[in-house]
Amino acid sequence: MSELAGKHIVLGLTGGIACYKSAELCRLLVKGGATVQVVMTDSAREFITATTMQALSGRPVYSSQWDAREPNNMPHINLSREADAILLAPASADFIARLVQGRSDELLSLLCLARPVDRVPLLIAPAMNREMWVHPATQRNLRQVAADGARVLGVGNGWQACGETGDGRMLEAAQLYEEVVAQFQPKLLAGQHVVVTAGPTFEALDPIRGITNHSSGKMGFAVARAAREAGAEVTLIAGPVHLPTPRGVRRIDLQSAREMLEATVSATAAATVFVATAAVADWRPATHSAQKIKKDGSGQPPVLHFVENEDILQTIAQGQRAQSGALFCVGFAAESENLVAHATAKRERKGIPLLVGNIGPLTFGQDDNSLLLVDQSGTRELPRASKLSLARQLVAEIAARLPTKG
Repeated sequence: MSELAGKHIVLGLTGGIACYKSAELCRLLVKGGATVQVVMTDSAREFITATTMQALSGRPVYSSQWDAREPNNMPHINLSREADAILLAPASADFIARLVQGRSDELLSLLCLARPVDRVPLLIAPAMNREMWVHPATQRNLRQVAADGARVLGVGNGWQACGETGDGRMLEAAQLYEEVVAQFQPKLLAGQHVVVTAGPTFEALDPIRGITNHSSGKMGFAVARAAREAGAEVTLIAGPVHLPTPRGVRRIDLQSAREMLEATVSATAAATVFVATAAVADWRPATHSAQKIKKDGSGQPPVLHFVENEDILQTIAQGQRAQSGALFCVGFAAESENLVAHATAKRERKGIPLLVGNIGPLTFGQDDNSLLLVDQSGTRELPRASKLSLARQLVAEIAARLPTKG
């Protein structure tokens, strides 16, 4: 990974059992190409050692505003000026209150106060007991730090070290890493609402079996993540896949093509961009058996009849919002041969401004891919790369094609 290459992150740890997650977070940031400077409060050192964080970051840990290693004895100035972002993980209820009050009698709160606000974002990953989280004072303080320019990343829900269950857990290291990466992505789709369909559909024959395909949903989930990174509100409509939901994305799970059509029509009613990456079944069984279809001993297979599913992309593309230009539609074509010819014909048949083609057997289930962009000007290939990298390139292509507001 090199998503954070050239970035310098100050990782601030305050007192809380969630400090154990900070070790993994530091490792992920370094693996992603960032340099990480760890700063710990005295309370944080009660939960994890500076030796551990130094070993993971490869840099000495700071904890005192009087650190003599700084020639000018001003670590709060030097550390904040060097940073591309400051991430507080975990951020305790007490420390959040200190930020609201502007208190600065120890190094971490001091460097947060001294940071150049217009250049160095402050990301806050709260961690506390569920009752502390919902307390009016905490919620008031969170609103205030957000108003003061910090970005509060939210919390997770689940079992807590105190034995209780609820909101207040610090987000997992992988989730926080995703948030840091998103922080540095260009906000090309700010103000847009993007709807993405992803994965296969499942057309049931009986309660046990059905018809589906090899689509893993990875490309669609990558597009949803990239669109959210680019500042869009994102709704992800997913067929039966087993993938984690990208941070900040609203997800709708379903099974059949008819369910996907209904959800897509509803979701695109207020959207500005529709990206149809799902591999939707063209056909479904004409009837559904209430019980498992069993062998009857004759050696003859059952006779199955099929009806055609309504084309989701074409339905949306021919709708009033797409025809008026209020909804920008992007289609995907998974082919097994003659990609350029089939993708070009499909774009014209669907009546959409942009179609993305790929060879299905070379991409289904894979972590990387290559894409063919097809528009009215012709075709252009995006060379093989990770699906997330390609998704970010596709988002940039979509943003460049959207009508200019104003």
